[in-house]
Amino acid sequence: MADKILEGVSVYKGKPLVKKDNIICYGDPNDKAVLVLTVLTFKDVHGEQVPNDILIQIQSTDKNLSVVERSLKQGMKKGLFDALDYGISWLNNALQ
Repeated sequence: MADKILEGVSVYKGKPLVKKDNIICYGDPNDKAVLVLTVLTFKDVHGEQVPNDILIQIQSTDKNLSVVERSLKQGMKKGLFDALDYGISWLNNALQ
């Protein structure tokens, strides 16, 4: 499926991708888990602030679980590309 914008929500690799402030959520909320990326720090690159330290979390969408219990896996990466790449791999594994 081609990447596109659908009703104000970006779609990447066939799944919704939503950003609010320093949090990026990726995945279908109807699936059993989603990817949550939290940008913790930024760095200056040629005068632009770009994401640097990223917290990667795979979170269950089960509303019966507490917030703490929803966290299935987490880690840290430098840079948005690496964080998204690792996170999508983790999400795919969690959904299998």
